[in-house]
Amino acid sequence: MAITLFENLRAVFYAPFYAAHALGAYAEEGIEVNITTSPSPAATATSLLDGTADVSWGGPMRVLLTYDRHPECDLVLFAEAVGRDPFFLIGREARPDFAVDDLTALHLASVSEVPTPWLCLQEDLRRAGHDPAAVRRRPDATMGENEAALLAGDVDVVQVYQPYAERLVRAGCHVWYAAATRGPTAYTSFYATRRRFEADPETMAAMARGLYRTQKWLGGAAPTDVARVIAGYFPDLAADLVADCVARYQALGVWNDTPVLPEDGFERLKASCLSGGLISRETTYGVCVDNRHAEAAVADDPPAMTG
Repeated sequence: MAITLFENLRAVFYAPFYAAHALGAYAEEGIEVNITTSPSPAATATSLLDGTADVSWGGPMRVLLTYDRHPECDLVLFAEAVGRDPFFLIGREARPDFAVDDLTALHLASVSEVPTPWLCLQEDLRRAGHDPAAVRRRPDATMGENEAALLAGDVDVVQVYQPYAERLVRAGCHVWYAAATRGPTAYTSFYATRRRFEADPETMAAMARGLYRTQKWLGGAAPTDVARVIAGYFPDLAADLVADCVARYQALGVWNDTPVLPEDGFERLKASCLSGGLISRETTYGVCVDNRHAEAAVADDPPAMTG
């Protein structure tokens, strides 16, 4: 039986998922996985609940938000690929001593497409002793619009992911802050309904195992090889640009070495969602996460994929 797997949106930081598909990791584990783009990130959890999709990859933020609104939803995260925040703060001039405290004196253009980047950044500000409301923030423009605004001098700093960050660096701008450096922050995982997860353990185990074999390959692959493997997902981006994006993410440890979703990363994300007002309910790690298949894959130690 074929599995319908939803992606939330097309982004370079999802490279482990694209590579798993491109390298044939799922087929080697005996399952057929068809990737379909979700109508919107916000609609993904609903699509799992109504059976439109079997599994999705996406932010644990969506699982927390769904539990907050529908405590009976019974969604479960079961294999993580992105365990650190893939967003950056980029400015026009070099600021090697930048700290998040500096944002209170700057004009920031934050991400509008999804809520997690700002939720995590505002938590950084709170932990540094600042009220996020003190930041002069442009919250409603796209990353593409913010890229242009930074180059035009209309804002001081922008919050973006790849390839916007790499393009800005090539244009003479500078990375002030890589959010990955804050440490583990649960960012992207497979998730499904508990009903689906329990009904077909062989398929769920195969997905976790296929992801792990891809992670083992990704950890040792040259950026140019990763760019080549995932090129079909980014036909409008030059191969050297994708390779530079990959190299920066690899250096920052954005991608997990294993599919096990650790509790500290989950708790950091949950704290950000709570302090930012996205959720009000304390749904626990044990309710949201089931690492049984991820841990089994690691224990079995299958060979890495080859590319």
